[in-house]
Amino acid sequence: MTEATFKGMSSMPKEAKKRTSARATPGERAAVAELVRAARARGEDLTGPEGLLKSITATVLESALEEEMVEHLGHEKHQPSDAAGSGNIRNGTRTKTVLTDTAGEVTIEVPRDRAGTFAPVIVKKRQRRLNDVDAVAISLYAKGLTTGEISAHFAEVYGASICKDTISRITDKVLEEMQSWSSRPLQRVYAAIFIDAIYVKVRDGQVGNQPFYAAIGVDLDGRRDVLGLWAGQGGGESAKFWMSVLTDLKNRGIKDVFFIVCDGLKGLPGSSQSRV
Repeated sequence: MTEATFKGMSSMPKEAKKRTSARATPGERAAVAELVRAARARGEDLTGPEGLLKSITATVLESALEEEMVEHLGHEKHQPSDAAGSGNIRNGTRTKTVLTDTAGEVTIEVPRDRAGTFAPVIVKKRQRRLNDVDAVAISLYAKGLTTGEISAHFAEVYGASICKDTISRITDKVLEEMQSWSSRPLQRVYAAIFIDAIYVKVRDGQVGNQPFYAAIGVDLDGRRDVLGLWAGQGGGESAKFWMSVLTDLKNRGIKDVFFIVCDGLKGLPGSSQSRV
């Protein structure tokens, strides 16, 4: 079996990001073109630290926050409240700086309400980074960059400061999710379990390829699921290693398996006969 074996199989649960190919309308294009012309006429940069892109990003975020406030209060700005007796109205704004993946650090004005019950969605309370920034940090960390190198990358590419401790907190979230996923309960019976290795670049002093063994279960309804991943040391793992893998699967709820399928994994056949 090869790495292609894993195509189409389910993996760690996560939200699917949908990418659309929607284009701006002629009116939107004309408005943007006018903004670009005006910025150039004033001698302003388009993508620099104080450029047009940052200004547009701030405007879009502030407009979205204002729409959320309108929905929260039930009336437009400068209009009386429709909720009789609620007494909740706008209470100015507060300045907040957020880190975005396209425009770096952006300063915005977040609307407030007198009751303090407004909970924005697009930029949540106490949120300092938009979600794509976390994804970029995790992606760079997975490619073997250190927290210091990632911090320098954000400073160079986005013109934004993000300290090494913050990057560590971002990547630690992934470890928590992985732990939860790897210890989840499994079904009692599987028609087959396929075990094969994939090679991933891992930093251990230096970046190098390391095998990770994946167990893919096929249940009695034909559904496939990645049951777990275990780090190896370079192929030819011992019977003791495979005994620990199979014990992990058994402890998570598997009671019976019709077939265990592998290719050239020494030590596994004997362990599977005695454990699962």
